[in-house]
Amino acid sequence: MQNRNLKIALQRSGRLSEPSITLLKRCSISFETGLGKLRSLTDNFPLEILFLRDDDIPQYIEDGVADVGIVGENILSEKRSGVARVEKLGFGKCRLALAVPRSFEFSAIQDLDGKQIATSYPRILNDFLENNSVTADIHTISGSVEIAPSIGLADAICDLVSSGSTLFSNGLKEVETVMESEAVLVSRQELTDELNEILRSLLFRIRAVNAASQNKYILLNAPNDKLAEIERLLPGMKSPTVMPLATSGWSSLHSVINESDYWDVIEKLKAAGAEGILVVPIEQMIR
Repeated sequence: MQNRNLKIALQRSGRLSEPSITLLKRCSISFETGLGKLRSLTDNFPLEILFLRDDDIPQYIEDGVADVGIVGENILSEKRSGVARVEKLGFGKCRLALAVPRSFEFSAIQDLDGKQIATSYPRILNDFLENNSVTADIHTISGSVEIAPSIGLADAICDLVSSGSTLFSNGLKEVETVMESEAVLVSRQELTDELNEILRSLLFRIRAVNAASQNKYILLNAPNDKLAEIERLLPGMKSPTVMPLATSGWSSLHSVINESDYWDVIEKLKAAGAEGILVVPIEQMIR
């Protein structure tokens, strides 16, 4: 009996499409992409890729057409499908937010009571308004939500926001965050042992790639009388690697630092006597 590939659904176009493809390629999974391509088989991993509309991905997984998929948390919350969340992926971060015209005097969410709000996420918005005891008329539209106030369709909107530039260019201001969202890997509830094993292997690679993207490899030289102080600044995964240099009284230290701490640590290392500091990207990081 021929082994079955794990079928993964990716967004065909949109903000999660390119980073989802990049993630799989950084996992050393080789496959072809192209304009209009709806299906692709990988060359070196038991994976079949389906390129779908983002709104359709949860239902395709629930129906068993796909086994797993990458989709935004905003879509999952709106669709209320019965898929399992497997892993947050760290990209596609945005927020679903309420916005009003800049001339609108907003002080609290209750200011929207009795107003008309346009959105593509009526279920999420309805729950949010109910939790805040606000009654509003929700207009469900599928696109170009930000234009609704300027054409008289609504007093406010509820839409995805990342930088806020689209809101600004349409004369709107963000006033309330409804939910935070990012890309997640999801799965249908029942997978065979064979497919679960493939999913575990895929997760292993994804976690290694994501851990690498959040850390950097650092190499530096330091006088031996400063080693103790510098080692305290470089815990690494366990402790720094220390190797003697040919120059007497000096050592080379190798370690890993978190990207969020990068500049702060570098400044402290320099002040502590470190020299010749090199910082190198990490391809994969196996914990």
